[in-house]
Amino acid sequence: MEAAKIFVTIALTYAVTIALAMKTIGAVAEDNSLIPSTTFRDAGPLVLPMGSPKRVSRFLQQGYRNPRAADHCHKDEEVCYVLEGATSTCCNNKCVFLATDDHNCGACKRKCKFTQVCCRGECVDVAFDKRHCGACNHRCNRGEYCVYGMCNYA
Repeated sequence: MEAAKIFVTIALTYAVTIALAMKTIGAVAEDNSLIPSTTFRDAGPLVLPMGSPKRVSRFLQQGYRNPRAADHCHKDEEVCYVLEGATSTCCNNKCVFLATDDHNCGACKRKCKFTQVCCRGECVDVAFDKRHCGACNHRCNRGEYCVYGMCNYA
């Protein structure tokens, strides 16, 4: 008899928990379709087609754009021009700046070495280059040397 009371208590606890969880997930409309009440990052509420038996995943909703996602240009230079500006080019299905991109420096798929940086479409070592000492376009004065990214070090 005692085991039956424990079993009924556990069953009722599960039922109440499930009912409360379903209430917070969404409400049922007049036509028995689920209307979600949650939103994902200010993108607006999730919208389901009428008569849809399933909930739509919040990751598959329309209208939400990931700010870290790449703009795919599919070798169409005009897409990059419109999205990024006149100096952007389409490389490997992404819009890139050939003048500053370390993986596409001056041309598509031209990578700079580990110690180099892309300055004006050219891979340079900013630790020892007099024209780009410490950073791009930072020139040392006449007669000065660039050592460890500083003009006239030591």
